[in-house]
Amino acid sequence: MSTIVVARKGNSACIAADTLTTFGDIRLSSELDCHHTKIQTFGKTHMGIVGSAAHTLVAERAFRDPETKADFSTRDDAFDSLLRLHPVLKEKYFLNSKDQEDDPYETTQIDAVFVNPNGIFALYSLREVYEYTRFWAVGSGACFALGAMHAVYNKFKSARDIAKAGAEAGAAFDTSSHLPLDIKTVRLR
Repeated sequence: MSTIVVARKGNSACIAADTLTTFGDIRLSSELDCHHTKIQTFGKTHMGIVGSAAHTLVAERAFRDPETKADFSTRDDAFDSLLRLHPVLKEKYFLNSKDQEDDPYETTQIDAVFVNPNGIFALYSLREVYEYTRFWAVGSGACFALGAMHAVYNKFKSARDIAKAGAEAGAAFDTSSHLPLDIKTVRLR
């Protein structure tokens, strides 16, 4: 899986992600992968998606398609975009929207965090969208990352340093995450 984190402090927000791709027990390092970044940019939004490696190509096409009008500027805009995108993901990209039989809604199979000038956010497979005040993480290294960011938040002055600490902790302790990191920072409004 991955370790992808977001943090905000002062007038900036940051997203950081490891660069390892895994296929079961096989590890594809950034040195061998021409497209190792897990951070995609859609307008002014930088997003990191965890889960299937196929999500990256699908998101790059679906989120940039003018017909879907994907907008992740705010929590409400992101939710509305996910509502518009779900049928497109199923019909055009053959999304398997079945997960657990007792799930209340069809799943998009996508979990992600994202940053833009409005803040830091996460979206989850049942179209939940959250906005955070300090930091958050997704992926198999999320627990390590959250602990590290909690430990340094009041000590570090920049969102970049906080996010870097979280993503590095995930890469150090999670077997499906590895350095180097990709990092993007935005100025908040």
